Amino acid sequence: MSKKSGLQAVLGAKCPHCREGNMFPVHVYSFRKLTQVNKLCSVCGSNFHTEPDFFYGAMYISYAFSVALVITSMVALSVLLEKPALWMYLTTVGLANVILLPLMLRYSKVLYLYVLGKMKYRGY
Repeated sequence: MSKKSGLQAVLGAKCPHCREGNMFPVHVYSFRKLTQVNKLCSVCGSNFHTEPDFFYGAMYISYAFSVALVITSMVALSVLLEKPALWMYLTTVGLANVILLPLMLRYSKVLYLYVLGKMKYRGY
């Protein structure tokens, strides 16, 4: 096993215990099973579902990502354009949300598991 840093493991959506097994069964932009998380780590066997409906709490992180995206989009339009029309704001925010939705959903679950999942890296 190679040793990955915590940041590499989070960005790669790897198991918090071994930092090797994948948390998700499909690629991030495969809309087949967009919200599904593997039940167990394929490498170390750790249970990703520490309790029933554990990942419902990740909605708060996903909401924070969406709010940050809206604020960033609006500030960027206000800085780049002198007086943007309302349709520009709505279109930019809508498109950005559609494009980044899979990433926001995935990384909200990854962060939630790493921060609140009580799974520590074993480091072996």
